[in-house]
Amino acid sequence: MKTRTEALVGKFAMDLIKDKKVFIFGIGGVGGYVAEALARSGVGDIAMADFDTVEESNLNRQIIALRSTLGENKAQMMAKRLLDINKDIKAKYFDEKVDEENINYLFLEKYHYIIDCVDDVKAKVAIIKKAKEKNVPVISCMGTGRKLHPELLQVADIKDTHTCPLAKAVRKALREEGIEDDVKVVFSTEEARKAAVETEDGSTAPASAIFVPAAAGILIAAEVFREMAYLD
Repeated sequence: MKTRTEALVGKFAMDLIKDKKVFIFGIGGVGGYVAEALARSGVGDIAMADFDTVEESNLNRQIIALRSTLGENKAQMMAKRLLDINKDIKAKYFDEKVDEENINYLFLEKYHYIIDCVDDVKAKVAIIKKAKEKNVPVISCMGTGRKLHPELLQVADIKDTHTCPLAKAVRKALREEGIEDDVKVVFSTEEARKAAVETEDGSTAPASAIFVPAAAGILIAAEVFREMAYLD
């Protein structure tokens, strides 16, 4: 499985990657592609947490969303998929919604990288705070919904984000916790589009397509891979 990647980065990098342990919070439109890319790139130990189940509305963009997985827990199905990609991978899953209460339980092991792909501000702050407390590198994904241009994604420090409302909310919440910078994020400079469909009560329907979430996941995975393999 690793032959093509090893031809690109060398045996030393692949030996490093095989021994790395990462934790991905949120296995949705972004996190699923992070897990897929890291597993296919040779990461040997991947833990995942997501309380959500696969729904029909996920079929347009989430890699774990198939007719055969409808109603199943996303993290559990992703762990099963990763083992189908690499029979030797250690794929652990937690059917959990991360919060300040259970974050310590989820961080019992020592990880080499923490990847935040959840969409709840309080959960994002809890993950980032705990990663910094444990001195573990962390990368956090900002908003990818209602966008169509993956080429407008960037890797930046949280203090340098703009345009994205989720990034603004996370930046403010982190500042209240005394964290001003040194938090790596992926965000988009694209203005969110207005949803083209309204629900029966007149509110805006959730709107998303595969392009930006999937690209954000691949971008995060590439960033994490290069950093853990000392390729940057």
